[in-house]
Amino acid sequence: MAGAAVASPLCTWLVTACMSVACNEERSLGRRSAFPGRRRALLSGGEVQGSPRRLISAFRGLGIRGLMSSFLALEPCAEFHSSRNGSAFFGENGFFLFGPWNAESNRRQRRAAHSSTSFVAGKVMSIAVQPEKEVAEKKRMPTKQRRVVVTGMGVVTPLGHDPDIFYEKLLEGISGISKIETFDCSSYPTRIAGEIKSFSSDGWVAPKLSKRMDKFMLYLLTAGKKALENGGVTEDVMSQLDKTRCGVLIGSAMGGMKVFNDAIEALRISYKKMNPFCVPFATTNMGSAMLAIDLGWMGPNYSISTACATSNFCILNAANHILRGESDVMLCGGSDAAIIPIGLGGFVACRALSQRNGDPTKASRPWDVDRDGFVMGEGAGVLLLEELEHAKQRGAEIYAEFLGGSFTCDAYHMTEPHPGGIILCIEKALAESGVAREDVNYVNAHATSTPSGDLKEYQALIHCFGQNPELKVNSTKSMTGHLLGAAGAVEAIAAVQAIRTGWVHPNINLDSPEENVDVNKLVGSNKERLDVKVALSSSFGFGGHNSSILFAPYK
Repeated sequence: MAGAAVASPLCTWLVTACMSVACNEERSLGRRSAFPGRRRALLSGGEVQGSPRRLISAFRGLGIRGLMSSFLALEPCAEFHSSRNGSAFFGENGFFLFGPWNAESNRRQRRAAHSSTSFVAGKVMSIAVQPEKEVAEKKRMPTKQRRVVVTGMGVVTPLGHDPDIFYEKLLEGISGISKIETFDCSSYPTRIAGEIKSFSSDGWVAPKLSKRMDKFMLYLLTAGKKALENGGVTEDVMSQLDKTRCGVLIGSAMGGMKVFNDAIEALRISYKKMNPFCVPFATTNMGSAMLAIDLGWMGPNYSISTACATSNFCILNAANHILRGESDVMLCGGSDAAIIPIGLGGFVACRALSQRNGDPTKASRPWDVDRDGFVMGEGAGVLLLEELEHAKQRGAEIYAEFLGGSFTCDAYHMTEPHPGGIILCIEKALAESGVAREDVNYVNAHATSTPSGDLKEYQALIHCFGQNPELKVNSTKSMTGHLLGAAGAVEAIAAVQAIRTGWVHPNINLDSPEENVDVNKLVGSNKERLDVKVALSSSFGFGGHNSSILFAPYK
């Protein structure tokens, strides 16, 4: 009750303080207020006979303290005070939050406020907000440039659960796509996927939790801990980390679909049969949260869900936390496990999937004229990002350096990409990272094996990098299928492995390239030697989400 008694007068004070500017201005113009018309003008951001536009928006961006100090410099007009007696809110005695009303003293305050406030180009500019700006500037972190490096990688994929084994199979051109065995899909027009056949979370996730968790969380937790192991973060190293500066940012496009679907089936019998964890374990953020709880990491922790671009969004945001000095270590990436009846059925209904059931390993064929849709996959990819000096101090092996990236929105179509949006994203990524176009000689493309998407992405890539004779482009999805929210992280790991090994993996099933595709820019059916200068990994998701990130050898 006490909070409400203060909050309500405060809210009323803020509103009346804003209105007083209008009253004072109108009196200075020597005219009466036409309230209905004025209200419409303020709501629409227009003008009423010379009144200042967007009055309220003039206070935008000042912060709470700046906003309050601006309002305290203003005084409700006399019309307000003359009308408040007998008000149901203020009462007969005219309660006033900041003390009793005195007409003479408040006129002096208004004159003082008026002398420190000027109307310039229709905007309120008050010196009251200047000290707040100075305080904010004093609190800023030092501007010393921080660098972000990759020191660990963890994967759970149809091609294996170790980053080196995974990449060896990519280099050999082995496909991880096969017939679905998890459930009976004989009635579906698509019966193939990049399904993980053998997986165990033993030793990585507590048995009690593993029985209740969705597979996307099991994949995430396992890949996250494998990234730490791969990065040499032993128990001794972990004990020395400042856990308030370690964070987790791993997303998912689909979340816990199986857990939620099982809960619906249980509900058909009784709510008493439902998994008590069905709601939290279905949400996309809970994977990052559970990993942070397990590790005791108290830094930035959340997840991002931008369909197939999820992982890249997470990686870029995680790197930005390090660059801004908010953390020193971040686990980032994505995870998805949607190969279940509702997941397969949903994409079948979209008419997005390949129906090459007779020859699963040939189904995913980016840029080939006979492609007929993408192939679903599942898994997780997690990168361990670290501030350079922090990594060097603990003696970590540095796999590659993260240079920067960008994300944009096509604002065009729910599922169809737009070349202009992809170009904008790539150009912004280059500008943000300070990389010249000619330095990018390897692109791990999003290329999903869809008739329209592959060509539009290729057009954008050629627009940006077509003049580079060294350019090589490939698609990991030709062997793994589309891992949805995990795709970007798994493909970023493939890009880092290309930097480490000096080899780029082939594009399998590219038997008859599209007429407008320059095969000299694409990696062929066999692995190729390449001294990677800068690698670009791109992901694009439903809704027009574009993301591009850049890696280079650490020097």
